[in-house]
Amino acid sequence: MKLGIFHKVFVRSTIEESLNGVQVAGLEAVQLDLTAAGIDPAALTAADCERIRAAHATRGIEIAALSGTFNIIDPDLEKRRAGMQWLAALAAASGKLGTELITTCTGTLNPDWLWGGHPDNSTPAAWTEMVAAMGEAVEIAEARGATLVFEPEVNNVVDSAQKARRLLDEVRSEHLQVVIDGANLFHAGQLPRMREVLDEAFDLLGDSIRLAHAKDLERDGDAGHQAAGTGLLDYDHYLACLRQIGFNGSLILHSLEEEQVAASAAFVRERMNT
Repeated sequence: MKLGIFHKVFVRSTIEESLNGVQVAGLEAVQLDLTAAGIDPAALTAADCERIRAAHATRGIEIAALSGTFNIIDPDLEKRRAGMQWLAALAAASGKLGTELITTCTGTLNPDWLWGGHPDNSTPAAWTEMVAAMGEAVEIAEARGATLVFEPEVNNVVDSAQKARRLLDEVRSEHLQVVIDGANLFHAGQLPRMREVLDEAFDLLGDSIRLAHAKDLERDGDAGHQAAGTGLLDYDHYLACLRQIGFNGSLILHSLEEEQVAASAAFVRERMNT
């Protein structure tokens, strides 16, 4: 298991400068956000991809995944179409950048915020719409040699491990896998059952988990947005669950500021090594 971070936590004028920060922090992998770097994937040349790939390789940093999240069921159909076109460009560039994985989510009918809930997210109509959109996204990724990893998130259509398992079973593609984030799984009132909820998630999804996120939460009923080690998530158990499924991918720190990186990384590393 490698400990990594969203490269954009290190706010710099170039990817190379951000990676210098990652390297100094002793982290081994990144989730690369081209949008945060001001890069349109459709405009990337082969030389651009080689430069970015080499910048990571020379620093001993793996590109664990590209950030590809957009609202796949955005009520604004024009935004949805634009998102699919952007995903196609990301997928086309992924192999040249040296990674296969692209993160995504299952969306929300909330028109204002990707991570905001909506009462109709739990309806059969929203499910049908999401499955169709995810199927389209998976076809885009597969045609370009990429794999999508989605996360169950309490404010999205797939708001539980059970629904994530259902989505995997309905789409049935090796190019749709899971990014697990232990801080995103808890509906209101579920924190007292934290270990049970985590156990169920790993039991249902363990074979499909290709990437993991490391952040924290301060309450249930919403996704967490705190730095790992500053909230309520039982990291000893979360990491034990990852080890139990034989996870050997990257665990990506996010939802933190640069000044929090050292403490958060040390907190997670200590538990990774026990």
